[in-house]
Amino acid sequence: MPSPWRRVAPFVALLALAALVTLAGWLGYRYTYDTALARQAERGQVQLRLYAQALESELARYDYVPSLLSLDARIEGLLREPGDPAHVAQANAYLASLNIRAGTRVVYVLDARGKVLATSNYQRPDSYLGEDLSFRPYFRTAIDGQLGRFYGVGTTRSESGYYLSAPLGDRDRPQGVAVVKIGLEPLENRWQGNDSQMLLADENGVVILASDPSWKLAALRPLSADQRAKLDRSLQYNRAPLAQLELSKVRALGTGPAEGGDALMRLRQGPPMLAQHLALAGTDWNLTLLTNTSQARVAALNSAALEAANSELERKVAERTADLSATNQQLHAEVAERIRTETVLRQAQDGLMQAGKLAAVGQMSAGIAHELNQPLTALRTLSGNTGKFLERGDYATVQHNLDKIVGLVERMGRITGALKSFARNPSASQRSVAYLGDAVENALFLLETRVAAVAPRIERQIDARLAVACDPNRLEQVLVNLIGNALDALRDRPDPLLSLHAYETGENGGMVHLTVRDNGPGLSEAAFAKLFEPFFTTKPAGEGLGLGLTLSAGILNENGGTLTAINHPDGGACFTLALPQARETLRHVG
Repeated sequence: MPSPWRRVAPFVALLALAALVTLAGWLGYRYTYDTALARQAERGQVQLRLYAQALESELARYDYVPSLLSLDARIEGLLREPGDPAHVAQANAYLASLNIRAGTRVVYVLDARGKVLATSNYQRPDSYLGEDLSFRPYFRTAIDGQLGRFYGVGTTRSESGYYLSAPLGDRDRPQGVAVVKIGLEPLENRWQGNDSQMLLADENGVVILASDPSWKLAALRPLSADQRAKLDRSLQYNRAPLAQLELSKVRALGTGPAEGGDALMRLRQGPPMLAQHLALAGTDWNLTLLTNTSQARVAALNSAALEAANSELERKVAERTADLSATNQQLHAEVAERIRTETVLRQAQDGLMQAGKLAAVGQMSAGIAHELNQPLTALRTLSGNTGKFLERGDYATVQHNLDKIVGLVERMGRITGALKSFARNPSASQRSVAYLGDAVENALFLLETRVAAVAPRIERQIDARLAVACDPNRLEQVLVNLIGNALDALRDRPDPLLSLHAYETGENGGMVHLTVRDNGPGLSEAAFAKLFEPFFTTKPAGEGLGLGLTLSAGILNENGGTLTAINHPDGGACFTLALPQARETLRHVG
């Protein structure tokens, strides 16, 4: 080898080794960063689905309001004689009352030309009365005989809202259009204060809800001149500037769907955020969740630093001493042991979670199996004895045994029938009216084994005629959760008390309330703060997943009801569910 190359070769080797160390560190950083992002994306998908379900539930609450107006005689009279002041006054008063009861922003009726004939805000100086709203897409959709769904900014008060419209009269030739406007700000307020950022974009790619108020009415993608002119003509956003949100894609990730999947996004010059999207069912809207990636970056940097240190140790081992080789091997062993320990811990956590699920399912089935084993044993004994008595000709005893067998079979039928009814998945074809007394009776029957184990004194004040607007299966699910929690609180109490009390508030179309109270230890301040949060539970590990109250509150909310909790002055927790009274005629109780 020529002498000049002999002098340069060590430096070239050092440069190549440094390049390899740098490349290895970068690859380690990238791998760890992407792995951390994948875990973060899994958690984000769960959070995104919960937000979407809450939003879909909130929008579905008001679907019935526009169609309801077609059934009212006052609206029918208004459309028949729109110029009659008496009809206008009656319709205005009715719409104002309906708007208050429904909790909407405004309810109004348009004629077939798009002129506002009556409105719930008729007493305001900026009332819609007499306005021509024929240019609104929701009017054109409804006048064509379809149900309209539209988000826009009002031209009178510049209030944004979600509009629902329905034709009035014959769908082929509607006499008018019913419109209800609802505000979505309560949902937006719930998004604020979280570590993550939420935004909802409509079919035009315009942000209509956001956890950051400054993002509202910003465009997520460039709008052409033709699109902007069309939006200005429709006044959908009341000529808002629709500035584009400075949100740029850094790179796509391997998680999520291929089209519009998960990606790293950057807002202005800020740090990268994990962006995840979900289409809202039944609409052309898209929900976007933006979460901070700083923890993933810190984890990746730490891992890259460890990898670089490891590579540096290997380089020094190769250049200087063999003693560091043992140290390096020990470091690898410690890393492998840490990975193995983390794997064992993760498997243990998964096993505990699965055990908790099985315990929740088996808590009721164990009692039911016990209830079925007793009559089965009696059936075997009675059926064997009956044959012997039949041979002897003792027909009276045979008849007596057969009557007992029929009674036992009927009891088993009630047990399995109650389980089948409780497990059945409710559908739209099922009736949506439940009698409160029947639902309480079925829930107590399903919990009969647990009730017998606790043996509480049960105080029940429920009018058998009370009916609520809710699917019976879903109502029983709520009651099983509430009564089951009360029984858990009464465990080992010397004088257990379970009180069930129903009462009505308001007149026709009011609310029906049911309190489920126990005289247990009550709820702590910490429990009150997280009572309806998913996966929060005060029960010992393995006895509950913390979803019962969350699901119960969701069921009641979907049916226009509420679930509240207090500590009773005489001791114990008191949960109160409220549901709208059913509109069907109450059954006769003799």
